[in-house]
Amino acid sequence: MNLEGNFNTKGSRWSMDCFSALMVIAFLILSPFRAAAQEFEDGSSFTASLLNIEAPVNETFRYQATLTNNSDEARVYQLSAEMPEGWRVVFKARGSQITSLNVEGGRTESLTIEIRPAYGAAPAKYPVSVQARAANKTLTLALEAVVEGSYELELTTPTGRLSGEITEGEKAEILLQVKNMGSLALNDITFSSQTPPNWQATFSPSEIQQLNPGETKDVIATLSVPDKTLAGDYVSKFTAKNTPSTSTATFRMTVKTSMLSGWVGILVILLAIGFVFYLIRKFGRR
Repeated sequence: MNLEGNFNTKGSRWSMDCFSALMVIAFLILSPFRAAAQEFEDGSSFTASLLNIEAPVNETFRYQATLTNNSDEARVYQLSAEMPEGWRVVFKARGSQITSLNVEGGRTESLTIEIRPAYGAAPAKYPVSVQARAANKTLTLALEAVVEGSYELELTTPTGRLSGEITEGEKAEILLQVKNMGSLALNDITFSSQTPPNWQATFSPSEIQQLNPGETKDVIATLSVPDKTLAGDYVSKFTAKNTPSTSTATFRMTVKTSMLSGWVGILVILLAIGFVFYLIRKFGRR
């Protein structure tokens, strides 16, 4: 009996020790949540309908959020955000851009959070922490912006100049540049043209198999102008495209008449004047 009593006593003490240890562990685990809960003790909250948005780097991430003030008095919430370097944020409410928002006691206000990634941000998941501060308290909204890769193609010239001169009946070589301004590789880029009637345009190379992000390649467009084209300005459009992207460069070409055509014209005029003079002398005597 004594042995059984000692065993029960030791078992009870072991159970009490385990219970005490579990209570300590539970307290340590739950204490951070209790500390955080003190910040929301009046029931105020900062929420969003979507916490994670996925979009290309050249688009704006828009989050629809609500700010609830469950206190008995009005509060002016100062809005801010912690984002990666180079990113921008804009807060909008009631149709206007804001940096703070006045919320009456017991009321809820809606606002839009617009986040613009930095130019060239790599495809990845980026955390964005948005804060609303009022009355020495901070409501925090944890958002995620998932940047997708982007396709962006640009067709231009090395100098940016999109005009030139050409003599009728001749050919002109125009140096174009194809640039990959996106974050993903561009494949199977082809070229086409829209020219005045009877004009012709060819490209060398006629196709680019692959253009990596940030890479630039030269393309020569050869423009042929037919004979007897009237002098003046003419517009041609050159287009580079693949499946996800397209870019067009509008090129203005000034056509001039050739020297031979000019001399032929002068000769025709002189002959006409000579013929008129001959007629005057011949028939004038009669």
